[in-house]
Amino acid sequence: MTIAAEASGIRLGMRANLAQFTLLVAVNALVGGMLGQERIVLPLLARDVFHLTAYTAALTYIVAFGATKAITNFFAGTLSDRYGRKPVLVAGWLVALPVPALLVFGPAWGWIVLANVLLGVNQGLTWSTTVIMKIDLVGPERRGLAMGFNEASGYVALAATALATGAIAAHWALRPGPFLLGAAYAALALGLSTLAVRETRGHARAEAARHPAPKNPDHHGELTTGQIARITSFHDKALSATSQAGMVNNLNDALAWGIFPLLFAAHGLSVAAIGVLAALYPAVWGLGQLFTGWWSDRIGRKHLITAGMLIQAAAIALVAIGSSFPVWATALVLLGVGTALVYPTLLAAIGDVAHPAWRARSVGVYRLWRDGGFAVGALLAGALADAYGLTTAIWTVAALTAASGLIVAVRMYETHPQT
Repeated sequence: MTIAAEASGIRLGMRANLAQFTLLVAVNALVGGMLGQERIVLPLLARDVFHLTAYTAALTYIVAFGATKAITNFFAGTLSDRYGRKPVLVAGWLVALPVPALLVFGPAWGWIVLANVLLGVNQGLTWSTTVIMKIDLVGPERRGLAMGFNEASGYVALAATALATGAIAAHWALRPGPFLLGAAYAALALGLSTLAVRETRGHARAEAARHPAPKNPDHHGELTTGQIARITSFHDKALSATSQAGMVNNLNDALAWGIFPLLFAAHGLSVAAIGVLAALYPAVWGLGQLFTGWWSDRIGRKHLITAGMLIQAAAIALVAIGSSFPVWATALVLLGVGTALVYPTLLAAIGDVAHPAWRARSVGVYRLWRDGGFAVGALLAGALADAYGLTTAIWTVAALTAASGLIVAVRMYETHPQT
């Protein structure tokens, strides 16, 4: 369904902008692939090549990645409002070009951390911008579906790349083979973003021109960045509940990325088996979003977010209880289901509440909180694992996730305009 916008001929809707929307889905798949190249290999690289024995030290690359990505997310929204979406997207891919080389040739762990600083900038600029551009294109009616496609493309590609790099590492070595995929992804994405992607800021302006007056008078279009940050983080009940849920969700992901492979290896699983488990969670997460984003357009956002956080908590607890491949596989499928319910729905909720004039900056603030969860999760899980063991770290994160779901149930109001 399309909506006539301004006399300029800009039209909002997925069908009216299908070619560009599909191209942005493909670009975001490459964004996810850049992250997938590290998913299995880096925890094992820390242990087997750089001989890092402390969990806190081994997870410094996640701290560097999460902190950098979180900060970059915030500026990506502001920069895309000021200079346009496409320049920010292209800049993100330029930053990505050195990452595979640093991962392949880095002689010390500091080089790996530096690679993840650059990867955090890349992910913050590119993933934030593809989210904003898809929201620009589709307008208000199919926002959940659009976010489902966006997040599905990124996380299915992450899962496929993780599976591929696990197989490459199992048959050859941890370096350089797995990271050659990342080099190909960065080159292809830079070419597509430079030559084929078109600017979408005009679509947001067209929507803003016909946007109805907000129910909350504090949500008008003329807000400063500081006001937007306060509204998104604290003042608005739905936006603030969404921001904390996003942070806890990625705290979980830091646990799955940095701690789960070490737990599985400690129980004697092979690199190939760890690769299957590491790919299973984002695969279910990614594919599930094709349905859950659409579903949130039908039944609303709040209940899906609450249920998703509670399912994630149960899945993480099952990982702590388990000691065999079948139990962990079941747990990671459940974790993928819970995350699929939450991930596109959180972004759609931000799009529901934020005025088109400052939506990009609100998305940036939300993603600042969300991806800050990587850094918080890595620090928390590493410190607890060093002090009390891996299982205690996992149980603690399960409890935090359950608490986050309850906060959404109590604080958040339904944001979907037709629900």
